[in-house]
Amino acid sequence: MKNFQQNTGLLILRLSIGGLMLFHGIHKLINGVDGLVGMFSNMGLPGFVAYGAYLGEFLAPIFIIIGYRTKIASLFVAATMLVAAMTAHADEILKIGDHGEWALELIGLYLFGAFSIFFLGAGKFAVSSSNKWD
Repeated sequence: MKNFQQNTGLLILRLSIGGLMLFHGIHKLINGVDGLVGMFSNMGLPGFVAYGAYLGEFLAPIFIIIGYRTKIASLFVAATMLVAAMTAHADEILKIGDHGEWALELIGLYLFGAFSIFFLGAGKFAVSSSNKWD
């Protein structure tokens, strides 16, 4: 029973982190990443870095949801969240929001959720569960 419960918990974690992050990726597919390109360019970084958002917010969440190479995909989500925190939200890293919450709690939830998936793996309810990157 414990194995079933653990695998169910991993599935819920994968569906929540991957599913909710996927909304961000779909938004970028529909609206593009022009704003991100401009932001990175203004920071002196190459604009093409913005296209990594498609990988970390669209493709990687799909892999997490279906459970294929989940550990690699979770690293892409975590890296995307680190880049978001250090670029678009750098001024909020140590701030408290209007309601007492950490200003970057959503980014933190995605970041630490992705790290949890990396360390725990996909579980048995996944497309692939036998590879070391699952």
